[in-house]
Amino acid sequence: MAVGARSGPGEPEGQGARASAVEEEAAAVNLGKSPDEDGTVPGGPGSSGAPEGPGTSGKWDGDDPKGGRSEEGKAEKKPRSFWKELPILIGIALVLALIIKTFLVQAFSIPSASMQDTLQIGDRVLVDKLTPWFGSKPERGDVVVFHDPGGWLGENPAPSSNPVASGIQTVLSFIGLMPSANEKDLIKRVIAVGGDTVECRGTGPVYVNGKPLNEPYIYPGNTPCSDKPFGPIKVPANHIWVMGDHRQDSLDSRYHQNLPGGGTVSDKEVVGRAIVIAWPVNRWATLPVPSTFNQPGINSTASAALGATPAALGLAGAVPLVLVRRRRLMKNMSKKASLIEKAAE
Repeated sequence: MAVGARSGPGEPEGQGARASAVEEEAAAVNLGKSPDEDGTVPGGPGSSGAPEGPGTSGKWDGDDPKGGRSEEGKAEKKPRSFWKELPILIGIALVLALIIKTFLVQAFSIPSASMQDTLQIGDRVLVDKLTPWFGSKPERGDVVVFHDPGGWLGENPAPSSNPVASGIQTVLSFIGLMPSANEKDLIKRVIAVGGDTVECRGTGPVYVNGKPLNEPYIYPGNTPCSDKPFGPIKVPANHIWVMGDHRQDSLDSRYHQNLPGGGTVSDKEVVGRAIVIAWPVNRWATLPVPSTFNQPGINSTASAALGATPAALGLAGAVPLVLVRRRRLMKNMSKKASLIEKAAE
C-alpha cells in the first residue's frame, strides 16, 4: 500500500484509502495541479471536469455562479477606439444634414449678377424651406429661390471634367452645402403676388396696385424698367411676379411674358425665401423686406380678398355651429323650467 493510503487504527481499510485520496486531491488543487495528474478519479471535487469557483486558486474569467461578471472580466472590456466610432459619427452627421437640407434650410450659390448689389457672384445664401411646409407663401419684397418654370434658363452647363471637383460638388450638394450641377434654380425679388396689378412705364417707377415703389436696392445707375417696360399685368392667384435688383442685367418676369404663366411663377415652384448671406464672412447680412412694400394701401382688393378667404370660410363654418349650440341651450333651459314648475305644484 502506498504511503498515505494506510488505514487508521480501528478504521476499515477501504475508508482509510478513500480519505487519503481526498487529501491528495486537496493537496493537488492547492498546488495548481489537475487531480487527474495524481491519479484521482475524474469528476470528483476539484477535478478538471468541473469549473473552478472564485474561491479556488485557479483564475475565474467567466460568469460567477450568480450570473455576474468578475472584476477581471469587466476590466478586459475596452471602449471602442476613436477610429472605429468615426464612421458612425460621420453617418449621423450626414443624415442630420440631409434632414436639415430637406426640411429646414439649404445653401445656394449666386451664379450671376442679376441681383447686384444686394447679392454678389459667389455669395452663399441660406434659404428657409421650413415655413412653406406650413402653408407660408411668398410676400412682396422677399428674395426667393425658385425652380425654372420652363424656358427661363438655357441648357445645363457641362459638368466639370475634373473627377475630384465633380465628386466634391456631388457630396456637398447632397448635404445642402452647394447647389447641384443639374439643378436649374433662379433667385429674384418678389414684386407682386397673386391678385396684384403691376406695371412700369418709361423709366419708372414700378407701380403695384397703383402705389409707386421706392426701390433703393436697385443697382446704382439702373432705372426700374427702361430696358423693358411692361404692364399693366394682373398676377394670377397663387403666382408671383419677380424682378432682379440689377434691372438692366436680369432676365426676369418681364422677359418671359410669351411663356405659359405670362412671366409669372407659380408658388409651387418656390423653394423658399433667402434669409441671410452666409458666405463669405465679410458679406454676412440678413435679407429683410424693404419698407416700401409695407406702405398703406398697397394691398389690392383682389389680394386682400385672397388673404381673407380662409378667415371668411372659417366664419361661415362657425355660424351654423353657434346657432345649433344656442338652440340646444334654449331647449335645455325650457326643460328645466318645466321641471321646476312641476316640483312647485
